[in-house]
Amino acid sequence: MANGFGSLYVGASALRSEQNALNVVANNLSNVNTKGYVRQQVIFADVDYTPFATAAVSTQQLGLGVSIGDVVHARDIFLDKAYRSESGRQAFYAASYDAVSEVETYLQESDGVAFKTALNDLYEAFAEFSKDPADAVNQNLVMQKASLFITRTRNLDNGLREYQQTINKKISDDVVRINELGKKISELNLNIQRVESAGIETAMDLRDMRDLYLDELSSLAKISTTETNEGVVKVQLEGVEFVTETGYMTMAVHRDARTGFETPYWPQLSDLERDEIYEVFNMDNIDATKNTDSGEVKALLMARGDHWATYLDMDGLSQYDYERGLANSVMMNAEAEIDKLCHSIVTAINNVLCPNKAYGGADVTATDAHGNEITITKDTLILDTDNCFLGSDDRIPPHELFVRNGCERYTEATLPDGTTVYIYNEEDPSDTAKCYTVHSTNVNPDLVEEESLLPHKAQNDNVGYDLGAELEKVWDDNSYKLNPSDETPCTFSEFYTKMVGELGTVGSIYNTTAQSLKDTTDSIDFNRQSVIGVSSDEELTNMIKFQAAYNAASRYISVVSSMIEHLLTSLY
Repeated sequence: MANGFGSLYVGASALRSEQNALNVVANNLSNVNTKGYVRQQVIFADVDYTPFATAAVSTQQLGLGVSIGDVVHARDIFLDKAYRSESGRQAFYAASYDAVSEVETYLQESDGVAFKTALNDLYEAFAEFSKDPADAVNQNLVMQKASLFITRTRNLDNGLREYQQTINKKISDDVVRINELGKKISELNLNIQRVESAGIETAMDLRDMRDLYLDELSSLAKISTTETNEGVVKVQLEGVEFVTETGYMTMAVHRDARTGFETPYWPQLSDLERDEIYEVFNMDNIDATKNTDSGEVKALLMARGDHWATYLDMDGLSQYDYERGLANSVMMNAEAEIDKLCHSIVTAINNVLCPNKAYGGADVTATDAHGNEITITKDTLILDTDNCFLGSDDRIPPHELFVRNGCERYTEATLPDGTTVYIYNEEDPSDTAKCYTVHSTNVNPDLVEEESLLPHKAQNDNVGYDLGAELEKVWDDNSYKLNPSDETPCTFSEFYTKMVGELGTVGSIYNTTAQSLKDTTDSIDFNRQSVIGVSSDEELTNMIKFQAAYNAASRYISVVSSMIEHLLTSLY
């Protein structure tokens, strides 16, 4: 009888196990479309065997039934690590490509048709001017196209600056999200510890959610993770402890007072009293071979740069320094090249209209109109009064076409012998208002009011055909270089074409790399989903299998029950 009732216990254990297995299958099916859900797999185990007799060959044992040994939370840590690594790199190049695409959009069409039209119109205006510099129609045309050129260039630069602010806002939002993810992961660590502390239950749903947050975090910044025996995941972000056993480190941003650009930094590693911040992202060490090209935020910081660039950022820069610095920022490089093109055109035209020459004599002290003394050396640039052309007012110095906001072109001074000289006010790199930059340069307002003041005649009142020819030659000068990495001289038109071509090449590289990494990421994710994903067909097969086993256990119990009933009734 004892064995009979023991058989009932065996059947009951089968019923319980198959019912629980069906519950697991139902849970999997109900979460088949739940993002981040990891399928659960039932592992059956034997209940302990009880020996009941000794034989010469083997010990006889009585089985006590079946139980669920474990419900496996299937994940592959190697696939997770590979996915997060490639996902971070893919996000880096995708964000970089978006920045290039935006610059191309501001240039209006991938071949730069809109801006190039303004450039060509300016050239054509001077070509017409060269035919008859004294013609009022030609003078008016030059003024119109010069104004259009400055306006178009400034609008383009403003568009680039606006997109830098858009990137800056995205960086700020990403930092907020990183902090949110750090907080959520830390809270999940604590909750998982609470659930699993007794060693009975596994916090599967909480672990799924934590892994989902880690996947998202890996796309924003380069991370590495380790899990302790207590189930706590520790996260290092850009080599610094971010999530620990006790909490997480909040990332802060330093805001530049002039540009408003925000730079993420670690408050716990910074000395704010000395205004020394420990930046989160090392922008000097971005290298695919070192696997440091990872995370959207780093790509955004690189694309945005740290200030508004002008030609001065490129002026005198070595190829090595350029390629390690300015060239990496899509926005700053575009701003610097546009500004360099504008500066080159403006100064070339002004130097023809108002030609300079070196003083050439011994050092001498001159006095300006305010009584200030100015030392003139042999290399000091002064107006070439003998070869300059005049406008309708016969003024010396003549009017320059493009003026700076911060200073006049010349300072009038008197030499000790009473001779008047016009000292050229050199551009001052420490003050962009005194340089011919996009935002410091305007068309001369005097010429806007009266076009005839534009230099157009020789000092003997003859029409300045030579002047017109020199202005037209400006566009044929091929002594300009796009950037410190460019070894091929070019004209203004070729300069812009090369700039757009270089931008397209960089964009193509970013796009190709991003697509390649996306394919790699998708492939890894496909393999990962084969491990963690729920297959409805497989789960339905398991459901049929467990249902059949449940029915078999039920029939087994019915048979044993009938047998016991028959034995009991037969005894009486």
